Amino acid sequence: MNKSWAIVNKLLPFSCVDGPGNRLVIFLQGCNFKCLNCHNPYTISLCQDCGDCVATCPHQALTFSHHQVIWQTSACQQCDTCLQTCQYHSTPMTYRYSVEDILNIIRKYLPFLNGITLSGGEATIQLPFIEKLFHAIKHADDLKHLTCFIDSNGYLSQTGWQKVVNVMDGAMIDLKAWDTQVHKKLTGRDNHRVIKTIEYLSKIHKLHEVRFLIIPTHTDLQNKAEQIAHFLLALDPSIRVRINAFHHHGVQGIAKTWEPASKQHVENFATELKQFGLKNIILPTVYLS
Repeated sequence: MNKSWAIVNKLLPFSCVDGPGNRLVIFLQGCNFKCLNCHNPYTISLCQDCGDCVATCPHQALTFSHHQVIWQTSACQQCDTCLQTCQYHSTPMTYRYSVEDILNIIRKYLPFLNGITLSGGEATIQLPFIEKLFHAIKHADDLKHLTCFIDSNGYLSQTGWQKVVNVMDGAMIDLKAWDTQVHKKLTGRDNHRVIKTIEYLSKIHKLHEVRFLIIPTHTDLQNKAEQIAHFLLALDPSIRVRINAFHHHGVQGIAKTWEPASKQHVENFATELKQFGLKNIILPTVYLS
C-alpha cells in the first residue's frame, strides 16, 4: 500500500448516478478491458509520451520535455485534437493527484457530499491508491461519515477485493455479457472473474448494484434474462439492477455502425427480468439514441 498518487482523467464534484446520494466521482486513467463499445475510449490506455499530439495542438497547450508530454492546462481549450491524433487511444490531459490532494478536494465540497466514488477507465488497476485513499477517509474525523464506493468492470481478483473491503462501503459492477465468449468478443477478456466478483461482493454485503448495457444484436443479455435473473436471485432477492442503453456518443471504430439501444430494447429486457422475479430494477432517465 505504497502508492500515494494516482493518474486521474477527470474529477466530477457532484453526481447522483454513481452510488447513493450526492457523490464526488474520481475517474482514474487506464483500463484492463478494451471494450469495442467504450464510450470513453481515451481512458483505456496510459499516455505513451510519443509526442505525436504536441505538434497538432492548435493552442500550444502541449510541449515535449525530457521524453514526456507536458499538458499546460492554462492554455488548453479542450478541443480534443490530441485525442483524435493519438494512435494509442489515450490522452495527455490527465492529472497526478496525491491522496492529500484528493482529501483537500473532498473537503472543498464536503457540505454537499454523501460520499465518493472511484471510477474509470477501470479504477481497480490503481488499487493501492484506492486502498490508501479510502483508509485516509475512514480515519479522518471530518470525513469518516462519507461512503466510499468503487465503480468497476469486476475483473479484480478476490484477493484484490479483500485488500479494500474493510474500507469500501460498496461497489457497482458491470456485467457486459452472460456468455463468456460474447464477453470476450466485446471486451477482450472472459467474464469468469466478473461472475466471481459479483458472487463474492454479494456474499459480504458490499454489492451495491449490478449494471447491464444493452447493445442490440451484440450483447446476449436480452436472450439470457432467465439465466441472469436466476443467478442474481440466488445471491440476493432484493439485488439492485441498473440497465443502461448503448448509444454512439464517444464511441470509435466498428461500434459507430452498431444500432443504439432504444427505450423499447431496455424496457423489454427489464420486463423479462421482472417476470423471472427481479424487482429492484433502475432504468435510464434519458436516452441518447
